Amino acid sequence: MLGFLTARQAGLDDPLRLRRAESTRRVLNLELNHDRDVDRIHNNGINTIDIEVIEGRYMLSGGADGVIVVYDLENNSRKPQYTCKAVCTVGRSSQYVHRFSVETVQWYPHDTGMFVSSSFDKTMKVWDTETLKPAEVFQFEGNVYCHHMSPIARKHSLIAVGTKDQKVQLCDLKSGSRIQVLQGHRGEVLSVRWSPRYEHILATASTDSRVLVWDVRRASGSLFSLDQHNGDKSKASSEAVNTAHNGRVNGLCFTVDGLYLLTTGTDDRMRLWNSANGKNTLVNYGKVSNESRKGLKITVSRSCSPEFVFVPCGSSVAVYTLHTGELVTMLRGHYNNVDCCQFHPDYQELYSGGKDCNILAWVPVVRPPDVEEEGTAAKGGSQATVNPAFEDAWSSDED
Repeated sequence: MLGFLTARQAGLDDPLRLRRAESTRRVLNLELNHDRDVDRIHNNGINTIDIEVIEGRYMLSGGADGVIVVYDLENNSRKPQYTCKAVCTVGRSSQYVHRFSVETVQWYPHDTGMFVSSSFDKTMKVWDTETLKPAEVFQFEGNVYCHHMSPIARKHSLIAVGTKDQKVQLCDLKSGSRIQVLQGHRGEVLSVRWSPRYEHILATASTDSRVLVWDVRRASGSLFSLDQHNGDKSKASSEAVNTAHNGRVNGLCFTVDGLYLLTTGTDDRMRLWNSANGKNTLVNYGKVSNESRKGLKITVSRSCSPEFVFVPCGSSVAVYTLHTGELVTMLRGHYNNVDCCQFHPDYQELYSGGKDCNILAWVPVVRPPDVEEEGTAAKGGSQATVNPAFEDAWSSDED
């Protein structure tokens, strides 16, 4: 660390290099924080969480009980041990509450005055955060599995919606209507994601084993379909031609720069794709256990070198290096399956929600040098081995 500071002070090093090194060190030392609780409000599993990027202070959660909760993550008590309080709740007593399971919640990317939720009650609701009343309600013919707003869009205000119907719906926030339908899937659409690099590029995943990439300005269909075999038909069976996975594709996530796309499927595989040409990079993550029948919320790190991906895996969260596929550690602490996780880019913290109705906070822990050299970390009362190569790489950067 002193080497980084000296080089930065002397103008010999890029200031971002220190940030990347410290961010990487913090991710490698993530542990379950026993001093930080999150209010337990949900009476059923937690399907989705989202942290707003304006202040990095407020978190949304949506559960299988139809309830939506807004939490304040800031430590107002100034004590080491504190609870992230629920500041407001759309509970079962509210006339506006979703009647069935909430599958996705998302803050409006540009301010915290609005958020959007979608549910198995066949609706997507746009909420006013101040009044906790829906400003707009979109009704669909089938269960809504997912939705997503572009984090960078300036020329459109579209929300992509995946439902039990095979079509991807595009809803316009400005007009309050559905303005476009994307047809190409032959099964339920379980996940949708806008590119963080190009505001008109959208990726969609379905139970038909396919991932389609769209330019929503084109009416002729998708740009391309991801092919796990990169066009080599000799490796593909007749039914696996032009498919991303050999099962339901239920997880999508772009990297922060938008250059790569991650997908997860019920074939227990995770794949990394070049988002520009749709090529499978053939990174081998090994078996990534995935039994979810619905969407699985995965997330990637920011400001780290190398980059990491966090994947719900049974009752744990698996941490992999993005471009090598190495398993770094398993974060253990939940008592039941984990369905969602969200990375906090400001503090390199992780929040995860599961069927045990708990939201857990995973934070960087400063360990004595002798423990760091051993490369072990206690995760929820059990030992989780951290690959020593990553800590060695960080040490060499510091030198």
